[in-house]
Amino acid sequence: QVQLVESGGGLVQAGGSLRLSCAASGRTFSSYVMGWFRQAPGKEREFVAAITRSGTNTFYASSVKGRFTISRDNAKNTLYLEMSSLRPEDTAVYYCAGDPRDLYRYTTYTYWGQGTQVTVSS
Repeated sequence: QVQLVESGGGLVQAGGSLRLSCAASGRTFSSYVMGWFRQAPGKEREFVAAITRSGTNTFYASSVKGRFTISRDNAKNTLYLEMSSLRPEDTAVYYCAGDPRDLYRYTTYTYWGQGTQVTVSS
């Protein structure tokens, strides 16, 4: 069992940056592929980024590629999402998730955090 807790969300102006963190409990964090998803009001939860167990490979939605960077520190049991050049359309609740069968599909992830709000003002 893994518990995930996100932090780092907030209000930022367009063009600004934020770093989200996701702290995982337990000693098996390094065993899981991890991902970030987001959900805006009235919209379906969407894939943002994912990272393999060792951190060697990363995957991004086309809408964030080049602006967001996913990383992990397995020694600290922490997942990160570095976000830059933020846009109003990035406004959403951001969730970290772990242990997917299909890293692009949110319905296949086993573990979820509670989410952190990111609001980008224009």
